[in-house]
Formats: sequence, C-alpha cells, structure tokens
Amino acid sequence: MPGGSNGRVPVPTLERLATYLRYLVDLQHDHVETISSAEVEEQTGINAAQFRKDLSYFGDFGKPGVGYNVLDLQNRIARILKIDQEQRVLLVGAGNLGSALVGYPGLKEHRYNVVAVFDNNFAKIGRKLWDLEILDVSRVVELNSHLRAKIAILAVPRASAQHVTDMLIESGVRAILNFAPTGLRVPDSVVVRNVSFLQELAVLSYHLSHEGQEAGSTEPAEA
Repeated sequence: MPGGSNGRVPVPTLERLATYLRYLVDLQHDHVETISSAEVEEQTGINAAQFRKDLSYFGDFGKPGVGYNVLDLQNRIARILKIDQEQRVLLVGAGNLGSALVGYPGLKEHRYNVVAVFDNNFAKIGRKLWDLEILDVSRVVELNSHLRAKIAILAVPRASAQHVTDMLIESGVRAILNFAPTGLRVPDSVVVRNVSFLQELAVLSYHLSHEGQEAGSTEPAEA
C-alpha cells in the first residue's frame, strides 16, 4: 500500500477516508454525479487541501476543472478500505450495546456482515439476537474455523475482555473494535481500535465547561 517512508498510511488519513466514503454514499443516493474538493470541505469540514493530500497516497484522482466522479471515487475508496467485498465480523457480548450494533443497518450497507454473536451468559445462549442465535463464547475458536471472520467487535465487561481477546486471536481474528473499558494486550499482527463513549463525553463536557468559563470571564479588577 502506498504511504509514507515506512509504507504505511497515517491512521488519521484512513479515518478521513471513511468520512469521505460516507459522504459519497449520501451523494450517490441523491443522484449527484460530480463534486469538487471545495464542496467536500463545505460538507465534511475537512480542508480541501487535506482532502487532496489524503487521496494522493493512493494515486491520481479527479480531473482539473471537472472535479471528482462520485461513483468512481466511492468505489476506489471502498477498494482502498477493503470494503468493496464482504467483511465477516464476529460480535462478542449480547447485551444492550451488542444488540444495537447487530441491528445497525449501516454495517450491511458498507458490507460488514455480522456472522455470529457470542456470549458467556447461559441465560442468553441459544436465544435469538435479531436473526442470529447467541452462541457460547467458549466455542469461538471451533466455530470461526468455518466462519473465517477476521474482524471482531468486543462489547464485554472489563474483567473478561482480555480472556475473550486471547480466544478471538486464537480463532484467527486479526482486527478488533474494542468497546470494553480497558486496554488489550495483543501481538503486533493484530490491530485494535478502542471506542470509549465516556472518553468522548468527557471531552464534550470539558468543551462545554470551557465555553461557560469564557462566556462568564471578566478582566480582573486593578488593585
């Protein structure tokens, strides 16, 4: 894959590519055929020069004076992100969050197919979560030898996160989206992305607090 001096594309670039892709899907639904980098900036908030730089990691895109063909750009970014083909996903944790994730229509829209749901709660095992039977997590190594999923979503409590992660890696999973409130120890061959709602809310709370302080600030009185 093209990239910097070490051959890797910066993670923020990949994150922005996902943003561009979501925007392009919306444009296609609205039957928009071409866009300019200025329009991308207006709609996504990402600087037009940054948009062009992000694309430059992967070759030439667009035509001067014409812009970018929406469908072509969407397809090329999908190929870059490897979501032009089905990505099979395991979900571990059949609680409220897991149920919401399995039911999220955007996954299938972008070809992420949750093929199995696992839990360790015997009261849940054997029941249905949407259209999937909840399976015993102790069978993940056995079952993934047939499912061959490389991505897993982890939505389990902190105490069991590392143990489940070890089983997922043994089963052949090489990428984990981690909703558990803890760091995971994984080999270099496995990629982990941590999602923390509390962390994001804390950042928002800080900004609200900071905004209030600025609005109410006054110059100190002279002695």
